[in-house]
Amino acid sequence: MCDSIKEQLESTFKSVEVAVPEDTRLIVNVKEVHCLTVLRFLKDRSFDHLALISCIDWIEDKQFELVYILTGYMQSDEKNTGLERLHLIVKTRIPRENPLFETVTSIFFNAEPYEREIHELYGVKFAGHKRLTPLFLEREYEIPPFRKDFDTRKYVKDVFDKIPSIEIKNK
Repeated sequence: MCDSIKEQLESTFKSVEVAVPEDTRLIVNVKEVHCLTVLRFLKDRSFDHLALISCIDWIEDKQFELVYILTGYMQSDEKNTGLERLHLIVKTRIPRENPLFETVTSIFFNAEPYEREIHELYGVKFAGHKRLTPLFLEREYEIPPFRKDFDTRKYVKDVFDKIPSIEIKNK
């Protein structure tokens, strides 16, 4: 099954790199400009469940890597086709400075909270996303807190050292 999908991807998109590390996993590295087209292509071939979007900060390379994990929904309650066990991992890199990527919400509606999370924690802007509002964080940060250059120790010192201590005296 993986070999068939690999062949389809490689024959359709000349710029993709496809690896099959396991029988049930396929890794697709794609250039930023072709990523949405590849995601649409895979969805049209029954990989219609976006299981996750994640982000990796490659600070040394001055890039972020967006990772999309796709699977297929069961087409029938009685029969498992094997497609449902495959996990397609689509990866693309974008510049770390002023990171901008097109939203995939038009392809996968459930991408909405994942993109909000990545925007909030890494600072990636998703063009066309209708609601990039905060999802988790209660305050503003100079640097988004999941970036590798976020100084956790400085943040803790700056924020929590200002809180007065409460001492309980024993009687």
